[in-house]
Amino acid sequence: MEHKSYNIRHMFTTLQERQGCSLNRRRRSLGLTLTILPPPRKPGSQNGYQGDRYIPSRSAMDLDIARFNLLCEAKENTSMLLNITSPIKEEYRKKLAENLLQEKNAKDGKKILVFKKKKRSTLKEDERLNYLLYCDKSGARKSYRHIPHLPERILDAPELVDDYYLNLLDWSSKNVLAVALGTAVYLWNAESGAISQLMQTSEDDDYVTSIAWATDGKHIAVGINSMEVQIWDASKGSQVRRMSGHTARVGSLAWNGPTLSSGGRDSRIINHDVRARDHIASTLKGHSQEVCGLSWSPSGQQLASGGNDNLLHIWDVASTEYLYRLSDHQAAVKALAWCPFQAHLLASGGGTADRCIKVWNTQKGTCLNSLDTQSQVCALVWSRHYKEILSSHGYSKNQLCLWRYPSMVKIAELTGHTARVLHLAQSPEGTTVVSAAADETLRFWKVFVASDKSNAIVRMHAKECGSLLLKAVQIR
Repeated sequence: MEHKSYNIRHMFTTLQERQGCSLNRRRRSLGLTLTILPPPRKPGSQNGYQGDRYIPSRSAMDLDIARFNLLCEAKENTSMLLNITSPIKEEYRKKLAENLLQEKNAKDGKKILVFKKKKRSTLKEDERLNYLLYCDKSGARKSYRHIPHLPERILDAPELVDDYYLNLLDWSSKNVLAVALGTAVYLWNAESGAISQLMQTSEDDDYVTSIAWATDGKHIAVGINSMEVQIWDASKGSQVRRMSGHTARVGSLAWNGPTLSSGGRDSRIINHDVRARDHIASTLKGHSQEVCGLSWSPSGQQLASGGNDNLLHIWDVASTEYLYRLSDHQAAVKALAWCPFQAHLLASGGGTADRCIKVWNTQKGTCLNSLDTQSQVCALVWSRHYKEILSSHGYSKNQLCLWRYPSMVKIAELTGHTARVLHLAQSPEGTTVVSAAADETLRFWKVFVASDKSNAIVRMHAKECGSLLLKAVQIR
C-alpha cells in the first residue's frame, strides 16, 4: 500500500514537471517572461539590514554615546575607589543620566550590541543629545534671570498716611521721586541722593491726598484734603496755580499731555486744561462713591477710573459718557495699570473683599484673565522690559508678587514690609520699583534688570507713545 502511494506521488510530480516545461516552451515562443516574485512582506516589518547573528548593526549604535558612557563609567569607578561620590550625588547623577541621556537598567531591555535597525529618532532628541555632548557649558545661555529678594535701598517715610484710597507716590521722567508725608511733599533725587521739601499745606489739620508728575518731569500736581488741586514747578520749588471744582478731598490724579484728570470723594472726575484760565474742560459722572484710581492709556485715548463702588469705568477722550462699565470686582478698585507693550490692555486690582487681579481688553470691554491673589491688591505696575506684572498687597503677608503674563504664574514673592504696601512707582528706565507701605518705609527693588532683547519692547513702546511724552506742559 505504501509502495503504491509512492508511485502515485512520483507520477504526479513528474506530470507537473512535464506540464511546466511545456508551459515554459509556449511562453518563450510567445515572447513572455516568467518572473518569480518574493512572498509579500508582513505589515509592520522593518526595512533595511537587520544584522547577523554575531555581527551587530553599527548603524543602529551611537558610538558617541557609547564613548561618553565608557568615559563616565571609568570616572565613576575611580570615584568609587577613592570613596569621593556621596550617595546623594550618585542618585542625582543617575537621575540626570536617566532623563537626559535616556539611560535605563538592563532589566528595561537596554543592550550593548544592537542587531536591529533602530527607529528614527525625533529632531528634538537628536538636538538634545548633541547639546549634551558638544556644548560648552561656560557659554551656555541661561533661560532665567536673578531676581533679588532683598531691597536695594530702604528709606524712612515718617507720617505716611495709612489710607487705601490715596495715591501718595510717583517717580518723574527726570528720575526724581516724590512722596507725600502728612502735610508735606518731599523730593528725592535718585542720581544725587539729595532730599528736599517741595511744599506744605497751609493748615495744620490739612494733608496731601494725591500727587502725580507731568510727563515733562518738571511740574507736579498735588491733591489736598481741602478739595483743592495745586500745580508746582519742582525745578524752582514754586507754586504755579491752584484749581478748584471738587466738593471733597482729591484722592487720585492722572496726566494726559496738558490735561490733568482729578478724582474726588465726591464721586466726580474733572478734566482740567492747565493751559486755560477756565481750567475745567469736562466733568465725568459715573461713580457713586470715591474715585480712588485714575490712569490714562499710553496712547492718551482712554481713561480708566476705579471707585469705592466696586466699579471700573473706561472713558473715551472725546466723550463725557463712559465707554464701558465693568462690575466684576467685589471691592474697591484702586490699582490700575496699562500694559506698555500691547494696546487696549489694562490690569486692575480689587480690595480686601475681592483680592483679584483682572486683565481687560478695553477695546471690547471683556475680561481676559482673573487671578485670586488671596490678599488685598493695593497697587500694580507693568514691566517695561518683560511681560510681567508686579503687585503689592496687604494682609496677611504685606508682600510684593511678580507675575508672568499671560499665564499669571507667580515668578517671585518679595517680603520685608511689616504693614500693607499701599503704593508702587517705577523708575524712568524701568528697572527699579519703589514700594511705600504703612510701616513708614520706602523700599527699592531692582526686579526688572533690562536685557538686549527686552530693550526692544521699550523702544517699541517709546516709538508708539513718544509724541505724548514729548508734549510740553504750558501752564498759565
